[in-house]
Amino acid sequence: MGLMEHAIWWQVYPLGAVGAPIRGDHGLPAHRLTMLEGWLDYLVELGCNGLLLGPVFESVSHGYDTLDHFRIDPRLGDDADFDRLVSEARSRGINVMLDGVFNHVAREHPMVTQRPDMIRQEGGRPKGWEGHDSLVELDHDNPAVLDLVSDAMTHWLRRGIAGWRLDVAYAVPTRFWRDAAARVRAEFPGAVLLGEVIHGDYTGFISESTLDSLTQYELWKALWSSLKDRNLWELAHALERHDTFCRHFLPQTFVGNHDVTRIATTLGATHAALAARILMTLPGMPSVYYGDEQGFTGTKTEAWHGDDEVRPPLPATPGHLSALGEPLLRAYQAAIAFRRRNPWLATASVEVLDRSNTTLVYRCQSPEGVAEFRVDLDGAVLTARQGGVDTVLD
Repeated sequence: MGLMEHAIWWQVYPLGAVGAPIRGDHGLPAHRLTMLEGWLDYLVELGCNGLLLGPVFESVSHGYDTLDHFRIDPRLGDDADFDRLVSEARSRGINVMLDGVFNHVAREHPMVTQRPDMIRQEGGRPKGWEGHDSLVELDHDNPAVLDLVSDAMTHWLRRGIAGWRLDVAYAVPTRFWRDAAARVRAEFPGAVLLGEVIHGDYTGFISESTLDSLTQYELWKALWSSLKDRNLWELAHALERHDTFCRHFLPQTFVGNHDVTRIATTLGATHAALAARILMTLPGMPSVYYGDEQGFTGTKTEAWHGDDEVRPPLPATPGHLSALGEPLLRAYQAAIAFRRRNPWLATASVEVLDRSNTTLVYRCQSPEGVAEFRVDLDGAVLTARQGGVDTVLD
């Protein structure tokens, strides 16, 4: 099995996790990135083997308004801090993925004035992105932009990362990703290229862009919505769609990330655990958003500070976590351990066998294994049947 089939990522928003200032005066440079070294053993104990880092490059505020794709944000540290984190991760068998923001840059980026040809123009001025005037779009028709992006991607791959999450990949022409991916794979054929795509033709996007994976938002929506509304017909439909996608590529699957309301806020701890158990039985490349396994809560809003609640600081060390999170942590560990005992699930097919408002039965199967799973909302229980033996996943 390759990296994608074996990977379970712990996704972290670094600026928030280490308590860096997001807005206003950033203060003096600080070596905050080193704090994450103290969480690597926790990541392993959780059962993960990948660290998916949000933006680490110099930016104006939240990290998605990049100023320099080749410089670690001074709020996090410097090159030496980054290299040490990657080295410490790799010594534990942890792969590191970075978040690349290559659709847009901060309006304050030097190229806006020094290389305006690299910025998409509208009405004689740099074009803002999706109503965000502080962000301006790169001109992906300009070969210099392709040079910039492919150079940045290969630069950090040379520094030891395993792949890229490509922010708002849906907003970038698929032909651009195809060309960038070809350049990257010429030197790093095993690099994982994961595109953020929310709606649309998932399979077509993968085919045209040649990226390896994309964010499976359809499954995310169905998981929380069906459990919240007690309507497992929605999840059944999503599983049928998910099976179709998995015949063509391996999607990234998740119940939480840095852009959505926390799963424990939406469902409460009991059903958040059930959602995680279901996630770990399904094909794909799963990720766990930091703190979801502890029952962190937070609501995503559209206010200017609307991401803050879902991007909080971690305690200084895992030892400072509240004991209130331990039951959910054990549930996550057990679900991930089940996945590790059945690695064939990553590339299995999914067939829905039975469904009602509050129960769902589905079969996952591959040449290496088969299992049937029953979801019972009334008891918040997921049962696995393998070889005629039923096991409650808890």
